[in-house]
Amino acid sequence: MRFSMWPFYLSSPNKTGDAEANLAESQEFLSNMDEKKTPRFTDFEGKTSFGMSVFNLGNAIMGSGILGLAYAMANTGVILFLFLLTAVAGLSSYSIHLLLKSSGVVGIRAYEQLGYRAFGTPGKMAAGIAITLQNIGAMSSYLYIVKYEFPLVIQAFLGVDKPSGEWFLNGNYLVVIVSVCVITPLALMKQLGYLGYTSGFSLSCMVFFLISVIYKKFHVPCPFVDFSYNRTVGAHDEIDPTAYTIPILAFAFVCHPEVLPIYTELRNPTKKKMQHVSNISIAVMYIMYFLAALFGYLTFYGKVEAELLHTYSRIDPYDTLILCVRLAVLTAVTLTVPIVLFPVRRAIQQMLFPNKTFYWPRHIAIAVSLLTCINLLVIFAPNILGIFGVIGATSAPCLIFIFPAVFYIRIVPKEDEPMRSTPKILAACFACLGFLFMIMSLSFIIIDWTTGSSNSGSGH
Repeated sequence: MRFSMWPFYLSSPNKTGDAEANLAESQEFLSNMDEKKTPRFTDFEGKTSFGMSVFNLGNAIMGSGILGLAYAMANTGVILFLFLLTAVAGLSSYSIHLLLKSSGVVGIRAYEQLGYRAFGTPGKMAAGIAITLQNIGAMSSYLYIVKYEFPLVIQAFLGVDKPSGEWFLNGNYLVVIVSVCVITPLALMKQLGYLGYTSGFSLSCMVFFLISVIYKKFHVPCPFVDFSYNRTVGAHDEIDPTAYTIPILAFAFVCHPEVLPIYTELRNPTKKKMQHVSNISIAVMYIMYFLAALFGYLTFYGKVEAELLHTYSRIDPYDTLILCVRLAVLTAVTLTVPIVLFPVRRAIQQMLFPNKTFYWPRHIAIAVSLLTCINLLVIFAPNILGIFGVIGATSAPCLIFIFPAVFYIRIVPKEDEPMRSTPKILAACFACLGFLFMIMSLSFIIIDWTTGSSNSGSGH
């Protein structure tokens, strides 16, 4: 399963386009006075505070990939890792700048409608499909963590060495319970801004994880006398491991499908204000990523595993602090699922119901259908992550690099910025970088498959 991009050479739609375009764009367009304080967007006024917007975007950025950054640093070294992390953070901020600049030119705050304005219906469908596939893959990966980690945490807390079929240690049951009791109520909220509090709590859980990693650096004995370390040789050993680190870091700041929905709900929204929200969120995640990688690496050096918490468990599987950290990480990824679901629901509505205003039954039905399908995938398709790896390797570069750049090139008028102007040349180079990352990521996935390696991880 491979997502194929729609060709970008399609001409822009006629100004007297179809009825779908007329109504959808009439709802999505802002006046040219976008920088003023009166928000004029869709059917509600943005009421989310600056701080809550930072929490929501930060939570969208923060993924389970933070657990693998110490392993990445072990492969690259501290200096190269810091350089790559800084470069990726800067590129992510630039990508958001392109989205916001395009949004400001035409008064649109919907990723799919930017695609429509740039390339017509194929552009809208390409953006909608990419967002849907990317975020469904992300939600599935989070629920896989719940499925496989939650039973182990409960088992360790209860001191059950040999489970005998208890229902509360069955990952399938736990996924359904978590989805019904925690994720669904949050996913049914009308506006993304309401999730600011749960996003703040989710980020607090990851701060607890970071503090624990720093604390453990000074309490784990070195050298590891009783450390049972067995490493299976796989594709990571057969080729340069640094090459695997680059795609992982490239997608460490994926939040672009959530940027415009958060911008929509921002109180007194301006491009400058939303750029500040993005920059602060990226800066906070940058610091947390680097510190987690550094202290995790300094604790275990070359013996750190691809999943950091598993490395601690090899020392003491019943360490109370590490068990609490694992529970905190489970909480964090669970509370991230509703944030990731919102752009998918919006994309589906833009593709299937572009002329419809907000309607509670449809709002609820899409969320419940999505969560039901994702739960079925997680329960009955244990190897589906390989397919989602391919999807992520194609849709993520499109959403982060390619789409923002090509939308910017097409949308910003030539009278303001000629095709040979520096901003558009930089945008074109940015799109080429996205294609490079896509080819690189797909290449390493194919190499993993052909060599039978099972060590490949997820970057987000």
